[in-house]
Amino acid sequence: MHDPLLFALMVLTLLATPGPTNTLLATAGAASGWRSAFRLILAENTAYLLSILTIGLMLGPVIAAIPALGLGLRVAVGLYLVVVAWRLWQAGATEVARVASLVTPAQVFLTTLLNPKAIVFAVAVVPFDRPDVIAYLAAFAGLCALVALAWIGIGRTLGVVAGRAGHARLIPRVGAAGIGTFAVTMIVLPLVR
Repeated sequence: MHDPLLFALMVLTLLATPGPTNTLLATAGAASGWRSAFRLILAENTAYLLSILTIGLMLGPVIAAIPALGLGLRVAVGLYLVVVAWRLWQAGATEVARVASLVTPAQVFLTTLLNPKAIVFAVAVVPFDRPDVIAYLAAFAGLCALVALAWIGIGRTLGVVAGRAGHARLIPRVGAAGIGTFAVTMIVLPLVR
């Protein structure tokens, strides 16, 4: 993707698409507000860049040569997301304040590091063949931060509305359902193909 405008549009579209990382960001925004959720942005950005660089420069060719490895990675990521969803669901059964302690920078980092969107970025979006690839990666980081802020804001707004309506415990459960859906999709789809 050599056109900067097309690159930006593709990055924004992919990052804005609901997924496990965005669900965690929104859940954190809903449960703990802006200040606590801001620290998650650096974790997401670092994980995406690390994953994109690793896949784009090293792992991509190996996965292309050994498709079973890619299948195994998807199933492993799906199982990890099942654990994340279970923990969020359990937090909804107890208290919403516990969700803030569950959605940590480490958890966002690991979830993002394993996010399948990184594969798309590494293989089809980031132009590793260009001498100015660093500029594209810097633009990616900025766009990633903007989209993360938007998801945190969406979560915060929903959290305030749910809290006022007396349904604050639904927030972690909705997040768990979203992440659980992504987990099942990641596990089942590769196995049916």
